[in-house]
Amino acid sequence: MSMPFPGMDPYLEHPVLWESVHARLIPCLANQLQPRLDPRYVASIEERVFIERPQRRIPDIWIWVQKIQEGGVAVAEQTETDTAVVVEVDEIEVHQKRIEILDMYNNMKLVGVIEVVSPTNKLVGPGGVSYQEKQQEILGRDCHFIEIDLLRHGEHVASVPDWRTRDYQPYHYLVCVSRWPARKRFELCPRKVEQNLPRIKVPLAAPDPDVPLDIQAALEQVYLDGRYLKRLQYDEPCEPPLSTEEQTWAWEQVKQFRQGQPSNA
Repeated sequence: MSMPFPGMDPYLEHPVLWESVHARLIPCLANQLQPRLDPRYVASIEERVFIERPQRRIPDIWIWVQKIQEGGVAVAEQTETDTAVVVEVDEIEVHQKRIEILDMYNNMKLVGVIEVVSPTNKLVGPGGVSYQEKQQEILGRDCHFIEIDLLRHGEHVASVPDWRTRDYQPYHYLVCVSRWPARKRFELCPRKVEQNLPRIKVPLAAPDPDVPLDIQAALEQVYLDGRYLKRLQYDEPCEPPLSTEEQTWAWEQVKQFRQGQPSNA
């Protein structure tokens, strides 16, 4: 095993780390796909940009406090107003990448889109609104749409309605494939943290056959390339948190992995 976990490593979901995981995962998926798309298609990496305000305290927040002092003691007269704490919060320009499959035999026509969900997509706010708008735009076009959600926390954002997935719950992660023009039909791969991530079929333009995409293999490559074994704090509780039972299982997985590779522990 190249990772402590058989499927998704829940420690990679940490809010501080996920941006780097996402940044590595998109090109890794595209690079895996490209040889299977040749010679007709190209897996192009594109991006969506939106403005977001920070949801939590980060270094780009400055606090400035002004006090009126006399002889080292703050003085307040009846005519004066209370001293205020001034907080400045910078807006953040967020760039989120996705994969677009383009048909080089047909004027670079868009054949499919692959999105890897980010935490901001699953929150109420600009990130969620931006994702939903792009989602509806894609679903309104004659192209296929694949959504890969490897995040346990946050709102349901996949194009398949939440109520339609209840028969397959509980699950932690979800891959959803929407083929054009059958928009009422969804191919779902729900996964728990204990399970391998799926190897899915990526649809192309008819009559070309589907091509495989191994999400587990891509994640394992990202894990190695990003040196996450050395970076993740496996001795601490997972963030976002797991249930007590799941956390016990996770620590046991890490323990067994370290015993098998003592030089990497």
